[in-house]
Amino acid sequence: MLQANFWQNKNNSKKIIKEKKLYEDLLISFNNSEEKLKDLDDLIELALEEENLSFQKDILQNIQDLKSEAKKNEIKCFLSDEADSLDAYVEIHAGAGGTESQDWAEMLRRMYLKWSDKKNFKSYIISEHKGEEAGVKSTTIKINGDYVFGWLKKESGIHRLVRISPFDSGARRHTSFASVWIYPVVDENIDVKILEKDLRVDTYRSSGAGGQHVNTTDSAVRITHIPSKIVVQCQNERSQHKNKETCMNMLKARLYDYEIKKREKESQNVESSKSDIGWGYQIRSYVLQPYRLVKDNRTNYESTSPEKVLDGDIDEFLEKSLYEIK
Repeated sequence: MLQANFWQNKNNSKKIIKEKKLYEDLLISFNNSEEKLKDLDDLIELALEEENLSFQKDILQNIQDLKSEAKKNEIKCFLSDEADSLDAYVEIHAGAGGTESQDWAEMLRRMYLKWSDKKNFKSYIISEHKGEEAGVKSTTIKINGDYVFGWLKKESGIHRLVRISPFDSGARRHTSFASVWIYPVVDENIDVKILEKDLRVDTYRSSGAGGQHVNTTDSAVRITHIPSKIVVQCQNERSQHKNKETCMNMLKARLYDYEIKKREKESQNVESSKSDIGWGYQIRSYVLQPYRLVKDNRTNYESTSPEKVLDGDIDEFLEKSLYEIK
C-alpha cells in the first residue's frame, strides 16, 4: 500500500484493502479476547472467594460470549482460499418428480434468500424457469456480501425432501430431490480466457408473471460453452445486451470453478453427480414426515427444527461443513 503506484490499479487496491481489513479485524478481536480472558480470570477468583452465585452466573455467560467470538474468528481463518472472499451464484435445479420436485426447488431458493437476508447480504434472481403448476424447474440467484462463496461452497450437491405432498389428493408421503450448485462470482483480478468460437449464443422470449414483467422482445440470453458443455442463461433484464453481459460473467464463474475442481481432481465427480439428481447422491436430507429432522449426510450434523432451517437458519450446517469436509 505504500508503493507510489498502488492506487493506479483500482481493482487490485480494492482487493488488498479488503484483505487488510480482514486481518486487522482478526487481530483486534484476538487482542480484545485476550484482555477479556485475563479480566475473567481475576473475576472468577473473586466470585469464588465471595461465593456469589449471581456473580458466577454472569461470569459464565461472559465465558460463553467469549467462546462464540473465538469461534467466529476461527471460521474466518477457514475462509482463506483464493475464491472464498468472492460473491456467489446459487444454481438450483428440480429433480425428477414434476410439481413436487419443482416446489422443493423453490423452497430451497427461499431458504438461501432468507439466509442472505439474515446475513444482511444482497441477493438477486438472475433467471428462473417456472413449473407448470407450482415451483421452479431451475433458478439462479446471485448473492453479494463478505465471503459468500466461502460460506456456501460446500452446499453443492443433491438436497432431499421427505414430506406429505400438498399436491397429492391422497395425502401420501413423497420424496423429492433438487440439486444446488455454488459458483464464485469472478472479479477482474482473475483472468478467465473465453474464445468466441467456443460459444453458441441463443436468444429467446422469457416467460414472466404477466403485465410489465413479460419481455416484448427476445431479450433473454442463453450461452453454451461448447468445449465444457456449460450452459448459462439470464432473463432478468429487458436489455439483451445486459443479459448477455450477465451471462458472460456467470460463464466465467462456472469455468473458473470448473478449473478449481479439476486442479483438486474433483471435476469428474461433480459432473457425473449432476447427471442423476436422485438416490445415492444427496448431501442433506430434510424430513418433515413421519418425523422432523434435517441431517447432513457428510458431517452427520442434525437439526430437529426443519422449519427454522428452511427459514434460512443454516449457519450451523455451513460451519460444520467448513470444519469437517475437505
